[in-house]
Amino acid sequence: MSDNTQQPMYCYSHPQRETLLRCNRCDKPICTSCGVRTPTGFRCKECVRGQQKIFDTAQWWDFPLAVLTAGVLAFFSTFIAGMVGFFMLFLAPVAGIIIAEAVRRLLKKRRSKNLPLITAAAAFVGAMLPTLGNIAILLLFAGSGQGANLLGGFISMIWPLIFALLVASSIYFRLKGIRV
Repeated sequence: MSDNTQQPMYCYSHPQRETLLRCNRCDKPICTSCGVRTPTGFRCKECVRGQQKIFDTAQWWDFPLAVLTAGVLAFFSTFIAGMVGFFMLFLAPVAGIIIAEAVRRLLKKRRSKNLPLITAAAAFVGAMLPTLGNIAILLLFAGSGQGANLLGGFISMIWPLIFALLVASSIYFRLKGIRV
């Protein structure tokens, strides 16, 4: 018969919690609130943090390159989308995916935690650039008492805004790793 008089283990972070779970990388005892489930088992938060740093491969020049690429491509996609009218809402996710893949190939698949957000913001600004002129004109004439014209002008900017949001969100989720 085997003798199961093994000493109880306690979580390294919560010494009052008894546990049977260990990190599969560093072998520290961890409780269920300290353990992070991975495809290979549970790991402590320090090991997960250390592993995530390995995947941040972007260089400093990747950020301006991604901003410039996404902004310019989104700017030109706005003109193409303007030609098709209402159907631009269906083309927005496609344009976002094309822009995201162009950025990904240009950066040679290097990645960073902040790269999807920065690229999506640049694409949003690039897609809204043609509309910013209209906004400036509307604001200049806001005090002239032409309320109907102002309301019509603001309503006409809803479609480009929706287009820019759809493009930016498609880029964000595509670069973040969620396939759309």
